Amino acid sequence: MSFGFSYVGAVFLLLLLIPNLLWTKCRPAGYENYIKRENRALLLLERVGEVLVSGISLVCTGLNWRPPSLWSGWLGAALALMALYEVYWVRYFHSARTMEDFYGSLLGVPVAGAVLPVAAFFCLGIYGKNLFLLAGVAVLGVGHIGIHLGHRRELLAEKAAEERNARP
Repeated sequence: MSFGFSYVGAVFLLLLLIPNLLWTKCRPAGYENYIKRENRALLLLERVGEVLVSGISLVCTGLNWRPPSLWSGWLGAALALMALYEVYWVRYFHSARTMEDFYGSLLGVPVAGAVLPVAAFFCLGIYGKNLFLLAGVAVLGVGHIGIHLGHRRELLAEKAAEERNARP
């Protein structure tokens, strides 16, 4: 593993950061209620994973472009997953921006806004043969995906309760 600036890691982080910054101005109604009930252990894992993935992605030059090889498929997969993540955000920003829109699936991927970037960074870690990034992604994935699955579960329970109460 060699250290230096990873422009590929920086691009991936920008693709992650920009829509999330826009989202802070376009959160779905009621999102704050879900935050209050988040599992603290999952939140800690998410934060630790974010720091690890961000830092490692920026300082490991093994993530940068290399001449094509068998490993290049992993970079292609990472790029494809990040492209789908951007599609998820375009769809969200063009929607009514409800909790259902935010926690919806994309092409059968549940909670796509959480799963797609984690999967993209996992593939990037394989491409870079970087065990530290893979470990950071695992920590991030447990926390981030776990939190969002919990929110989705709450949302589905609320919707089911509303439907039961609406029946005559």
